[in-house]
Amino acid sequence: MNITLKMVSIAFVSCLAASVAFAQDDAGTYVGFKGGLSIPQLSGGEDNEVSRDYKSRIAVNFGAFVDFGITERFSIQPEVNFAGQGGKRNGIQPVTQDLPGLPPLPPGNYYYADFDNTAELNYLEIPVLAKYRFGDRDKPRFYVNGGVFYGRLLSAKQKTAGSSTLYLDRDGTVPVLLPPNGDPLPPIPFDAVTDVDDDLNKNNFGLTGGGGVEIPFGKNYLLFDARVSRGLLTLQKDPANGESKTGNVVISIGWAFGVK
Repeated sequence: MNITLKMVSIAFVSCLAASVAFAQDDAGTYVGFKGGLSIPQLSGGEDNEVSRDYKSRIAVNFGAFVDFGITERFSIQPEVNFAGQGGKRNGIQPVTQDLPGLPPLPPGNYYYADFDNTAELNYLEIPVLAKYRFGDRDKPRFYVNGGVFYGRLLSAKQKTAGSSTLYLDRDGTVPVLLPPNGDPLPPIPFDAVTDVDDDLNKNNFGLTGGGGVEIPFGKNYLLFDARVSRGLLTLQKDPANGESKTGNVVISIGWAFGVK
């Protein structure tokens, strides 16, 4: 365990201890589970040819939480979640893998091709949220929350699909020609799954927040939650591959059991 993960673990445990210490007997403590859909998108790489133009994709997000009541309306909610991140880029884009039989281009220049490209990044995320509710506990009530999260990269894959001829420009107007007749290069396949874990930083940190509604069922409650997260650290180890950051919208449904 590296120093960053140790520090986050200590902060997480300290937050739990402080929540328990300041919780009031009538405030309520809950243990819950939730899951839903995430709409992640990579951002911040618009100035780099390799990381630009990524759009949103659909992923899963699920986990568990403890809701420590400080007062009847205010609580601290630490969580542990599996979080799908990443994005997709379809169309003409640079080819970053080696192409046997073709001469290498100068640094910063690329061959281009028309194919589908999805970055699937999976994280273990630990958010710690402050939560404020509106209304009485025995009725449906809205809440808002906000806080920070730490993310640890679990896996990173680049999935490509399709076939295309090669171009020398990003507009696809200058095909690569073969000697001696000057015919365009035949389409080549791009169907592949590539592990890119070693190209990315393992740690992430960011801000998260949103709101939702709780519907009471005795001592328990059903929740519908919507949240936005934004990573603050650059994903790529090498700036030549871009300086992207994570970001997503998560819509979840969950259930919390009253334990106090």
